[in-house]
Amino acid sequence: MQQAQTISVVITTYNRPDALAAVVEACFLQDDKNFEIIIADDGSTANTRECIDRLRERSPVPLKHVWQPDDGFRAAMARNRGTLAATGDYIIFLDGDCIPQRDFIARHRALARPGFLVSGSRILLSPELTRKVLDEHIDLPAMGVFDKLRYRLRGDLNKVLQLLLHWPDLGRVRRKFSWRRIKSCNLAVWRADLEKVNGFDESFLGWGHEDSDLVVRLFHAGVLRKDGAFATEVLHLWHREAQRDQESSNRKLVLERAADKTTQATRGLRDHAGEATPG
Repeated sequence: MQQAQTISVVITTYNRPDALAAVVEACFLQDDKNFEIIIADDGSTANTRECIDRLRERSPVPLKHVWQPDDGFRAAMARNRGTLAATGDYIIFLDGDCIPQRDFIARHRALARPGFLVSGSRILLSPELTRKVLDEHIDLPAMGVFDKLRYRLRGDLNKVLQLLLHWPDLGRVRRKFSWRRIKSCNLAVWRADLEKVNGFDESFLGWGHEDSDLVVRLFHAGVLRKDGAFATEVLHLWHREAQRDQESSNRKLVLERAADKTTQATRGLRDHAGEATPG
């Protein structure tokens, strides 16, 4: 069966260069280096641009920076612009505070199959461990079993079994749409499928459920979902929760689209036709 060739990792970020650097550094150390990085920047200031410039100078893989003005929470637009800048046929969306393990790319490549997306998994870090990682530049993916267990017992990781065990590509397909574990902080989709549904919907206002909306529209377009747990885990650095004023209205819209089988984003990829592609 066809597997992904060149993979594009689209990393969203906003004014958190220390976390972004930790994520990109972990990407540099991947076992599988047949991929590119596109940093989809939702309006960060010069500190982030300077951080990216330093990273680019020693990147072992192609690295691009796509920036848009800061006009509120516009992660859907940033991801669409990142997709348009990508050259890969398979897109992995990763947040700029989610540190991938060494085999993250290899595991996603192994799970990639035409007609499917892969919703990845995450492990949450405590505020204390997050500060330690960023201040002391700790290489989390290189932690040994003892350290992982110790951090779990101390409550610095919300789970650990997923870091110790992997299961094969069996029993992962969901035949019905499900809300469970849909996180665009770790989500892999074929570029052709994104184009089929016009990408993320930029008409969603504020935080919440633009990722669920994408997955439900892909499902209506014939794309099934695979669960990436026990294979694609990322380590999610702690942060304060975003303001969720629009969450209930966004969720209501997704439920309406689930009922009426909507496939197309109201405003998405095709609305950026003709924009210059960054180098």
